[in-house]
Amino acid sequence: MSGHSTYQPKSGAMKWLERRLPIASLVHSSFVAYPTPRNLNYWWTFGGILSFMLGVQIVTGVVLAMHYTPHVDLAFKSVEGIMRDVNYGWLLRYLHANGAAMFFLAVYIHIFRGMYYGSYKEPREVLWILGVIIYLLMMATGFMGYVLPWGQMSFWAATVITNLFSAIPLVGDTIVTWLWGGYAVGNPTLNRFYSLHYLLPFVIAGVVVLHVWALHVAGQNNPAGIEPKTDKDTVPFTPYATVKDAFFVACFCVLFAWFVFYIPNYLGHADNYIPANPAQTPAEIVPEWYYLPFYAILRSIPNKLLGVTALFSSILILAFLPWLDTSKVRSARYRPLYRQFFWLFVISAIGLGYLGSKPPEGIYVILSRILTLYYFAYFIIVLPLLGFFEKTKPLPHSIAESVLKEGVPLGASAPSSRAKA
Repeated sequence: MSGHSTYQPKSGAMKWLERRLPIASLVHSSFVAYPTPRNLNYWWTFGGILSFMLGVQIVTGVVLAMHYTPHVDLAFKSVEGIMRDVNYGWLLRYLHANGAAMFFLAVYIHIFRGMYYGSYKEPREVLWILGVIIYLLMMATGFMGYVLPWGQMSFWAATVITNLFSAIPLVGDTIVTWLWGGYAVGNPTLNRFYSLHYLLPFVIAGVVVLHVWALHVAGQNNPAGIEPKTDKDTVPFTPYATVKDAFFVACFCVLFAWFVFYIPNYLGHADNYIPANPAQTPAEIVPEWYYLPFYAILRSIPNKLLGVTALFSSILILAFLPWLDTSKVRSARYRPLYRQFFWLFVISAIGLGYLGSKPPEGIYVILSRILTLYYFAYFIIVLPLLGFFEKTKPLPHSIAESVLKEGVPLGASAPSSRAKA
C-alpha cells in the first residue's frame, strides 16, 4: 500500500488546495514515502522505462497526427512530407517509429522479469492481468500504426492480419468486413486504423494508472519473492528507487538515441518505402520484429483456424499464469528446476522470433513446430507439475536477511515445494 504521507504544505495556497484536493499528499505517499523493498535490482527499473516510453509515444504521436493525412491517395505523401518539410519532422517520426520498438523491447524484459521472480502470484493476480491487457493494447496499437505509412508492407500486413479473423466460424467474414469498412482494404480501413491508433494510447495510459494503483495496493514483489515484514525490509521510494530508475532510463535513452540517430531504419522494412500497390504482392510479408514469435506460431500450423487459435492463445495464456503455476515459492532464485525450464522458454521465444523472419519452408517449419510445442507445454504441463515435484531451496526469513546474505541458519530444515513465500 502507499506509504504514510508526512507531507505538510508550507504555502497558504498549497494549504488551501490540500484541504480541498489533497493531490500533493497523494503524490507524496505514492512516489516519495511509498515503502519499497530494499533488495530491488535494476530489472525493476523497466516499469519506469515503460512509463517514459509511453509518454514519448503519446507526445510524438500527437504532433505527427497534426501533419498526417489519413487518405489512401495522400497518406504516403504526407509521411514523406513530414520527413522533408516539417521542422524536425524526421526526428519526430524516427522517435515514434523506433520508440515503438524500444517500448516492446522494454515490455518483453518486464514480462520475463515478472515470470522469473513470480510477480504474478497471489496477491498480485489483478496487477498481472492488467499488465497483459496493456500488452494486448500495445500490440493492437502497434499494428495499426504500422499500417498508417501506407507503404507496400503496411498495406499487405493489414490485408494478411485482418484476413485472419475470417477463420472464425460463422462470424469471421462479418468481422473482416467491419474491420475493412467494406469488401477490401481501402480508405475506410485506413481511417479506422488511424482513429484507433490515435485513441488507444490514451486507453493504455488509463490502464497503466490502474496497473500502478494495483501495484500500490498489493505492494511490489522483489528478487527474494517474500513479503516485507519490518521497516528494515523497505526503504522510501524517493530517493532510493527514483535515482536508480532515473539512471537506467538515461542508459536506455542512450540505446534509443543510437537507433534514432545512427540506424533509424534498421528495424524497418525497405518495402515500406514503396507506395502501397494492391496489384503487386511483396516477395515476403514480414511483420515488425516484436510480432515475429507469434507469426512463427501462426505459420507453424497448417490449418488456418487452428493457427489463428494458437496465435491468440499464445498471448491470452499469459493471463492465466497465476493459476497455471502451482508452486507457492515465487522467486526462481529458490527454484532450481524451474529456472532451467524458464531459460528454455526464453530461448524458445527468441527462437520463434528468429524463425518468424524466415520463409515458412523446410527446417524452419519443423523447428517452429517444435518450439511452439514447448511454448505451450511450458504453461500447460511444466508449470502445473513443477509445483508438486520440485524441491525448492530454503527461503530467507526476511528481505533484510537476503540483502545481508546471512542465509538460513545451518541445520534449518528446507521448506517443502508447497511452502508459502
